[in-house]
Amino acid sequence: MSLAVEHLDFGYPGKRVGQDVSFTLAAGEILCLLGPNGGGKTTLFRTALGLLAPQGGRVALDGADIAARSRTEMAQTLGYVPQAQSGYFPFAVRDIVLMGRTARLGLFATPSAHDRRVAAEALATLGVEHLAAEAYTRISGGERQLVLIARALAQEPRFLVMDEPTASLDFGNQVRVLERIRALARGGIGVLLSTHDPDHAFLCATQVAMLHGGRLARLGPPEEAITADSLKLLYGVEVRIVEIGPDADGRPRRVCIPALQGR
Repeated sequence: MSLAVEHLDFGYPGKRVGQDVSFTLAAGEILCLLGPNGGGKTTLFRTALGLLAPQGGRVALDGADIAARSRTEMAQTLGYVPQAQSGYFPFAVRDIVLMGRTARLGLFATPSAHDRRVAAEALATLGVEHLAAEAYTRISGGERQLVLIARALAQEPRFLVMDEPTASLDFGNQVRVLERIRALARGGIGVLLSTHDPDHAFLCATQVAMLHGGRLARLGPPEEAITADSLKLLYGVEVRIVEIGPDADGRPRRVCIPALQGR
């Protein structure tokens, strides 16, 4: 199965944010979207999810325009993980994740034993089953992010769209979230995520798309797309790309080192 963005123009009524963006995400791949604040990443995601109508081009699942698919079918195929929020109501973590089963329930239906089992398995997959009885409002930011991913997994989607899943997390929780994302991709789920840290793309992405001025500036494997020139274009800063040796899979490992100005 594939999720394809084809010559997409996107934005809001009366305001175009981006144009002529194309990429394809296959099952088991991780496509990382890089771009500055206000560059249209979230608007692009909302359009890919069918929450905003394209202003041109289209978004397709296995070649079929998503406009022709029902909301139920979309919810069963695409899972969305927003940035972690503290929440307003102290729902138990298990109930937050169980809400993901709404996509699989009929009108006025209540969760079955199977639905509760799927939610429990999603928590276990993310390694946070011990939080099931905890109030969502009382767990850490990193734990909340993992719970939101578990909620999306409970939908049993084929693709996950993740809006800055490591934002505001400490270093340890960033690593844990990235590890889980890689594990989900190995399990066959296609992941589309955004981040402000190009090192994260080096760690987990199979493809990188760079959004600049509403257009696609680069698209390709991380080692080809992420260069000193492309990062200067995106963020306006000087950066060196340094190879520090093989990673756990034996592939060359690269990191970005900014050149700070002044003393």
